[in-house]
Amino acid sequence: MRAVHGTARHYDWGDTTFIPDLLGLPADGRPWAEWWVGTHPSAPSTLDDGSPLAATTGSLPWLLKVLSAAQPLSMQTHPDAEAARRGFETGVFSDPNPKPELLVALTSFSALCGVRPIDATVALLNDLDLGAVAKRIDSEGSVVSLVDDLYRGDFDPGVVIEACRGADRPEARWVVDLDTRYPGEPSVAVALLLNLVELAPGEAIRLDAGNLHAYLSGSGLELMGSSDNVVRGGLTSKPVDVDLLLSTVDLTPLAEPVLPIADRYELPAAGVALDRVRTALTVENPTVVFESAGRFTLVEPGDLAEMPAGGYAVVPLEA
Repeated sequence: MRAVHGTARHYDWGDTTFIPDLLGLPADGRPWAEWWVGTHPSAPSTLDDGSPLAATTGSLPWLLKVLSAAQPLSMQTHPDAEAARRGFETGVFSDPNPKPELLVALTSFSALCGVRPIDATVALLNDLDLGAVAKRIDSEGSVVSLVDDLYRGDFDPGVVIEACRGADRPEARWVVDLDTRYPGEPSVAVALLLNLVELAPGEAIRLDAGNLHAYLSGSGLELMGSSDNVVRGGLTSKPVDVDLLLSTVDLTPLAEPVLPIADRYELPAAGVALDRVRTALTVENPTVVFESAGRFTLVEPGDLAEMPAGGYAVVPLEA
């Protein structure tokens, strides 16, 4: 077994202590938002002797991250394989790869994830005295035209935001919180149309292409395609390309966004899975493992990886 050394990403929304404490590194007052492990060209990992991880594993089709959010991330989605390829060829995206994601909570974790089922959204809107909006969505059987109107400036997001003020529903409280950070943004109103999920440690969410989502708070282990292609929808100071967003997003309702605690979480669009490791692991191919004690290691055939605290191994899905 050899230690794998990752790379820190210090984005403004990151927590200052969780990742350095987990990895046994000194906190330095900066936000430690992500810790990247993989062979992505913008932050390739190395082994103890300084050699690149890719020299042993080859170019990996996945990227593994620890993510720790002290503040909400931007609302965003990601392209599928064909859209990523086209976007890369035209200079829209930085690489030609899709970015499906899987996040397993390491702490309590809050997120907006995919469009809520229509009946549940209609009930929520009626509860918030947004009957006209509820009627529109119910008659159309979809939030597509409303989201389009919000982002194109044809529907005032303030109607939704003001209805949430003083309401006791957690979905409404998050809308008000997000509005204090990004006043009057269309994405703040769109947040009310998405599933609000509260993960316990070990629970997971899978974000396939087009899933509109925003991580709100907490820390987790992310497995994703080896890509940095992001289509932003708001809750950010960065520009939002509305046409690109609406052509990428999938607003099909997602009935069950939370994956129950399991021994395997599959990410089919990237051809890999996260397997839970209880105490020890042997492998047939070089495998990167995240140990719950805070280490990333490369396990090779013939190694016996002993992990008393358990962890997760990235494994290929069988063809």
